[in-house]
Amino acid sequence: MSSQEPQETSPSRVSTESFEMVDASQVYEAVTPHWFYHQVQDNRSSWFPFSREDSDKLEQAFSSGVNPQTIVIPTRGGRYDVHLGSRKQRAVYWEEKESEVQRCTWFYKGEESRYVPYPEDFSQVLEDAYMLAVTLNEWKKRLESPFRDIIILHNPKLMVHYQPVGIPDEWGATPSEQGRPRTVKRGVENISVEIPSGEPSQIDHLVFMVHGIGPACDLQFRSIIQCVTDFQSVTLNLLPAHFKKATEEGLIGRVEFLPVDWHSALHADATGVDDDIQRITLPSISRLRHFTNETVLDLFFYNSPTYCQTIVNTVCGEMDRIYSIFRERNPDFKGHVSVTGHSLGSVILFDILTNQTDSSLSSQDMTKTTLLHSESQRDKPRLSEVLQQLELTEYCSVFEGEKIDIEALALCTENDLKDLEIPLGPRKKILQYIRHRGWQKDSSGTAQATSPTADSKKPFLTSGSPPNVVNYEYFDVGIGQVSVKYPQLSFHPEVFFAWGSPVGMYLTVRGLKRIDPKYHFPTCKRFFNIYHPFDPVAYRIEPIVLREQEFEPILIPHHKGRKRMHLELKEGLTRMGTDIIGSLKTAWQTFTRPPIPSLPPPTAEAAAVPDTNLFAVVEAIKIEEPPAPAKEDPMQISVGMLNGGQRFDYVLQEKPIESFNEYLFALQSHVCYWTSEDTALLLLKEIYQTMGINMDQPLL
Repeated sequence: MSSQEPQETSPSRVSTESFEMVDASQVYEAVTPHWFYHQVQDNRSSWFPFSREDSDKLEQAFSSGVNPQTIVIPTRGGRYDVHLGSRKQRAVYWEEKESEVQRCTWFYKGEESRYVPYPEDFSQVLEDAYMLAVTLNEWKKRLESPFRDIIILHNPKLMVHYQPVGIPDEWGATPSEQGRPRTVKRGVENISVEIPSGEPSQIDHLVFMVHGIGPACDLQFRSIIQCVTDFQSVTLNLLPAHFKKATEEGLIGRVEFLPVDWHSALHADATGVDDDIQRITLPSISRLRHFTNETVLDLFFYNSPTYCQTIVNTVCGEMDRIYSIFRERNPDFKGHVSVTGHSLGSVILFDILTNQTDSSLSSQDMTKTTLLHSESQRDKPRLSEVLQQLELTEYCSVFEGEKIDIEALALCTENDLKDLEIPLGPRKKILQYIRHRGWQKDSSGTAQATSPTADSKKPFLTSGSPPNVVNYEYFDVGIGQVSVKYPQLSFHPEVFFAWGSPVGMYLTVRGLKRIDPKYHFPTCKRFFNIYHPFDPVAYRIEPIVLREQEFEPILIPHHKGRKRMHLELKEGLTRMGTDIIGSLKTAWQTFTRPPIPSLPPPTAEAAAVPDTNLFAVVEAIKIEEPPAPAKEDPMQISVGMLNGGQRFDYVLQEKPIESFNEYLFALQSHVCYWTSEDTALLLLKEIYQTMGINMDQPLL
């Protein structure tokens, strides 16, 4: 909520008559303090109020009489701790410079009409002077601050701050501003400031959010911490509107979103990569090269085995570390954990989740968590079955005559097959099968099937074959990641949300032709690929599963329901145009249709119609076009088990202004997810559905 500033008179224009218009029968009431914290955003120093709930907790602790040096109060949803004695605020889950906290009662108007609190000790001086002025009805009090600034209390409604010209301004005022009086206000209720709403103490679900390339997450160059904080606010604003019943019944509290930063670790001094890159960077266009080194190079780092291992270790390590702290601070938490990845962050999470293992699964269930072709998931097939699959059954007798079974076949070389007089074409097919169908020789020379449990060090989605012999046209298995060791997470994610994700492109360029419809992440049940239609980095994934059919993604509803008006108008015009074209086509075909060899005898009505009335004749004959085939329900299209058998490509609706020029808004569309209410509501909807809680009104 916000507190509106009352109408005030400019201190530079006030007349002496206004001093005498104040009611002399004023009764002193103590000022109500409110707690603020100091923060620097976009190189601007600002003071922000705590929520009323947090401020009340701090004030109660301040007034408790307990030694303040021992008091630590969790604030802002438990993501920050306030150390009352030192008046410092410190982040709990991530590295951040500690910020100042202050008990505020008096304020002056600073730059850009923002109110700035006076220090606590001088605020007490002002309050004492105000109390005497009200009690004795003696105004025009003149006070001098420790910095030689002059504050004059003309009356309860007019108090001004003067700063002598030429004196350095501790608050950053320019010399041109120093001579102008500043408005002084008492109490937070008398200034225009937005006091944030408090967050529910009950946490239903935890979501880790992994960023993409570079240190900034949007076009305002905000950090992952700032973007996640704002996204948290978006979800808190949506809950009362869309989950009102569940909120009022106490069934839900909130979803906690926590950032996972891997860029800082990659570019830290420990890796030394920034220094190495700087040595080879050309001196020209320095700003552009610096931007490239800070952002675009992250893509190359992830494709490097050395730095990919650093990134993977950092993401897994950070999620485990934060999860441990979260559980320690929230011992009553009974919910689940989900993960969200933006841009490259979604690729990192995809690879990590692909390479998790679930020790609770049976060996039969384990096979469903691999992309291996069903043939390589079974026990060793018979040789006859292999030859039948390769359409080489005519050579069964040749192999049987030489007592060659499937294990012996795996040991055959090309020369062996030549000695058997197998022609070149069939010979290449057999060799291709031996190399790329998951059959390898163990140390004893026996052919063994490559399975998820055969070598726990091998990622589930990699082929296990030497790079120089991998042929993805035949080998529908691996996804071609660089060779790294994937740590196992200490939790099993419930849902994986990918934003603006290039996962589909990465899988394709790695050589993956198709995702097995039976595949799902070993430890994650659900998956959503969310993207903006103009996002230049985003790609679909469903067509990699279902290659034989063309179909549209699921349109994400507007958070206020239905489609945006311009999209409905566009569809209406499209349907109207289709109907008009269809009518004209039918009319043209009527006039140009060749004579019908024989017609049924005309009815009485038709006989009465003049021969020149062609349309009536056509109506009487009842010539009809065949009905159009019914469209399949988009939600019923089977796209495999990656999302538990449900659709997972979801597209946002573009805004009306974005429709005018797709290219102009392309970059913005790639970072829009952090502030998108439609995206936030989809996450809340899917998360709470896992708890059996639905929205009040399903969006159309």
